[in-house]
Amino acid sequence: MEEQHRGGPSHWWRYGPPWWNRLDDAEGHRARLPWRSTVLFTAFVLIGTNFAAHSQPHRVPLDGWGRVLLVVASVMLLWRNRHPVPVVFGTAAAALGYLALGFPYGPVFLTVAVGCFSAVVAGHRRAAWTAVGLLWAGHVLVALWLYRWLPPAGDRGGGIGQEVVLATWVLAVVAVSELARVRREQWARERADRAEVARRRADEERLRIARELHDVLAHSISVINVQASMGLALLDSDPEQARAALTTIKAASKEALGEVRQVLGTLRAPGAAPRAPAPGLDRLPELVEQAAAAGLTVETEGEPPRLPPGADLAAFRIVQEALTNVVRHSGSRHARVHFGYGDGVLRLRIDDDGPATGADAGGSGNGLAGMRERAAALGGTIEAGPRPDGGFRVLAVLPSQLREDQ
Repeated sequence: MEEQHRGGPSHWWRYGPPWWNRLDDAEGHRARLPWRSTVLFTAFVLIGTNFAAHSQPHRVPLDGWGRVLLVVASVMLLWRNRHPVPVVFGTAAAALGYLALGFPYGPVFLTVAVGCFSAVVAGHRRAAWTAVGLLWAGHVLVALWLYRWLPPAGDRGGGIGQEVVLATWVLAVVAVSELARVRREQWARERADRAEVARRRADEERLRIARELHDVLAHSISVINVQASMGLALLDSDPEQARAALTTIKAASKEALGEVRQVLGTLRAPGAAPRAPAPGLDRLPELVEQAAAAGLTVETEGEPPRLPPGADLAAFRIVQEALTNVVRHSGSRHARVHFGYGDGVLRLRIDDDGPATGADAGGSGNGLAGMRERAAALGGTIEAGPRPDGGFRVLAVLPSQLREDQ
């Protein structure tokens, strides 16, 4: 992992070197022409051909026309990323013309190799194969037949062995180009997969934060709303009860602010451990007290089991959201929370006696959707709906044997 972050060899082989990304950008965004590499190729071809000419006195001396062909073949490489097909055919034609005029052999084939490589990597495989195939066929004609009428005078032509060597060189260039194309496609797929994984993780984190904020704010604001209404109603007739309501509002708002800061803290310091533990079923008594302050009597049945942190938080938030919905959307002032445990599964049931006080019985939809998302993330299920005898029921089935990473 450390070698990947540092861009070591294994990282390059798996994800591609940085300059491959620039090639991708060149196709999509018209990046700059590859001036530096083209200048290096041109210098190498000209200097290498000059040195090779000294050992080939039987060939036509390298004059201005020969150098023009070498420069043309090299300069065309400037457009190898934007127009790979014309470049590969142009370099092959320039190289064939150079050899047909009898000029010395040298690194002129390098321009054809680079053009073929660019065309194959860009996906123009047939064009690249056709260009290098025509170059080889043309060289066979020149070396075995047309040499009688082409310069230099008195040339004896080439042999079958020379053409076999040239054919091997052509196959090697095509093979290397095909290997690079395959690796580039793999790198592109892996980069797309990594981007998709990062996007999915960002979406999951966004939904998680949205659920946390909804659960915290919906419950606390419901308690505050009920207590504020009670305080206003009793402000003149029973000041002490109004004072108690204000005290409850203060405690509920303080708790809500603390939990909101904890959720937002994960955004400010990604990867850092939270300063406060996540709430769980051990805080169920506090939840019951808050519901009682809002005028809802909560009866618990059974003992909540010890759960891993993820399941513990999900169970607590499901109970919190269900009780919040009872306070906001039910005319009942009594609710029951039942814990059932067996076969590694926690069955959590929250019932109220109803009736619903509005069209949104059981909740407005966001809360129920959040509960279902929490349960689904753990491999559990949520069933919510009216009871046959009246009221509303939320039944959560959560696996309690979970790995810590879940």
